[in-house]
Amino acid sequence: MKLAALVVCLVIGAPQAWAKDPGKPLSSIDWLSRSLAAPPVPAAKPQETIASLAPDAATDDTITIEPLEPPSADGIGLLPQSVTGLPADLWGASDVTTLSRMLAEFPVEPLPAVQVELHQLLLAELVPPRGSTGRAPMLQARIDALLARGAVEEAEALLERSGSNAPELFRRAFDVGLLTGREQTACARMRALPGISPSYPVRIFCLARTGDWMAAALTLESAKALGQLTPEEDALLAQFLDADLAELLPPISAPARPTPLTFRMMEAIGEAMPTGSLPLAFAYSDLRPLAGWKARAEAAERLARAGALPPEVLLAIYRESSPAASGGVWDRIAAVQGLSDAIAAKDRDAVARQLEPAWQSMAAVGLQIPFAELFGLPLVQLDLGGSAGALATRIGLLSRSYETVALAPTPQDPELRFLTSLARGMPADIPGDARSAAVAAAFATPMPPRPDDLAQLAMEGRLGEALLTALRGLADGSGADPRNITGDLAFLRSIGLEDTARRAALQLLLLEPPR
Repeated sequence: MKLAALVVCLVIGAPQAWAKDPGKPLSSIDWLSRSLAAPPVPAAKPQETIASLAPDAATDDTITIEPLEPPSADGIGLLPQSVTGLPADLWGASDVTTLSRMLAEFPVEPLPAVQVELHQLLLAELVPPRGSTGRAPMLQARIDALLARGAVEEAEALLERSGSNAPELFRRAFDVGLLTGREQTACARMRALPGISPSYPVRIFCLARTGDWMAAALTLESAKALGQLTPEEDALLAQFLDADLAELLPPISAPARPTPLTFRMMEAIGEAMPTGSLPLAFAYSDLRPLAGWKARAEAAERLARAGALPPEVLLAIYRESSPAASGGVWDRIAAVQGLSDAIAAKDRDAVARQLEPAWQSMAAVGLQIPFAELFGLPLVQLDLGGSAGALATRIGLLSRSYETVALAPTPQDPELRFLTSLARGMPADIPGDARSAAVAAAFATPMPPRPDDLAQLAMEGRLGEALLTALRGLADGSGADPRNITGDLAFLRSIGLEDTARRAALQLLLLEPPR
């Protein structure tokens, strides 16, 4: 049924900007949809006063009854202590507001070893910090941090595990459903929650998605009459309900900072937005089969660089076909395909010839770690020799198999001798530069004392804050201050994160920022 006659008159309204949520919490990312009609307001607590039978004691014996707050979902996680190695009371005396701020301000793409540890922290089962409530503010902050890093599936799993119907968590669950293409499930959940009051755009979107186009059009008319839509929302919803309106209305300008709801509706009217300049979580939608191969490869690169996509998935996308063009991602695909084939064939000459160009093409866009995870150990096992063998060793030391790589015969090159000894946790033949000396000092015997600030936080029962502070000190990689590197690495070792400390140390010395 054509709805143009019903909705074309709705595209004129008072001038307003794309709406923002003025009440978002500190931890909230700024591109979440306005999926709720209004920011949730805590309900007034019912009180009942019971006076004592003794009139002169009424004031003293007054009893106030208040409902208990629902248990907080802040402690739920996907990884138990046996996996993370973190103490259950890691947050200790830390306040939830402080921790939420630290997570919100943490770099989105830090040193890869730091990113891995941060991911574990975000997914860990831990005792909730001080100040946790039924609104689960720490879980909100963790989910926002995961979404900021493109870890959409992990955020979705945390939301499902929480089982919470809190409005703030529903808002995030709805947007995750839009990003994964599972909006039908998100809309069904919305209808099943009587306490959720969806915004007009969400109501209209979900009515249309379930096939009730007339109800969606009538809801759009009501929203317009009540002044509940911006002109941009009005025009977009009108075209979403009837694509023929595109011939009658001016083209819709894509917003610079779309919400997932806007993003999905733009796609539905044939105006799909490129995700390259959008927040990382939007790249996840380009992994769907309906996206073109180039878009899928570029999205996979962004997510793999941030540690949100396994390197094996990146390689699988690279190998879907043969590049039909050159330049950019096509050159990287061709280089990786050629090297992968040469390694599989154990053709040492071909590997030695192709290794350097393939490595440089991936390093240019910050994909050294995914490359190392895919090819590091197989390259070392080929025993290439010469400059190709030295490069293979360096690449292998950047992989999770760094200890196995370090057990190979001691290399002749002084720098590689130092790096392989560092991978074993016993640095020797230390170069004279400040960064190498700072890294090596963290592995000295006896272990260096904790820096004063980290020691103070740990002594106050704020070990999680201390861990986030140490990780933040290493996050900038080659830009980290050498004066702090020793203490931050030593702190990680002192709390049992030896693998994180060694991988971070090797990456500090081997990784250069993309050119």
